[in-house]
Amino acid sequence: MHQAIELLMNEHRLIEKALASLETFATRVHEGAEADPATIAKFARFLRGFADKWHHGKEEDLLFVKMGDYGFSSEAGPIAVMLSEHVQGRAYTSELAGLGEATAALQGDERQAFLQNAVGYINLLRAHIQKEDNILYPMALRMVPPEELDALLPAYERFQKEAGDEGAPQSYHALAAELMEAYPPAE
Repeated sequence: MHQAIELLMNEHRLIEKALASLETFATRVHEGAEADPATIAKFARFLRGFADKWHHGKEEDLLFVKMGDYGFSSEAGPIAVMLSEHVQGRAYTSELAGLGEATAALQGDERQAFLQNAVGYINLLRAHIQKEDNILYPMALRMVPPEELDALLPAYERFQKEAGDEGAPQSYHALAAELMEAYPPAE
């Protein structure tokens, strides 16, 4: 495994843990627990910040572009599917972020909207990660020369610095840990 791909796969593992924690929270809400907007806002912050901005950003701006240099189209095929799913995911997380702005526990339609968007996002991203780990990344490893993948590592670092706060990866890891402690993923 090449480090440039391994780094993305390691990010997938953290995202999967956060999704499992969100699933625990959604299950509790479905069973009658309070749909706390502050908790929803925390999940949305992690998903928008880490999963989308940091992780999908590196894929879209760097890996997928590099794969394009070696014949992969962003208009059709696996990269087009991944890009489309990133857009779908942003719609779900935007809804979750909006619901997280409520000033009181969600009721009625808002509560149902939370459940629909949380479950929709969880299902979408789990399948998405499986496609990347098992189809897209292996294709990149076969088609993109190792020295070109090597060049992605410093590019990832530059991307993260340009994307914002240099302490953000640690804060996202801490936020994920906080959420997983409060809403432990099911075994």
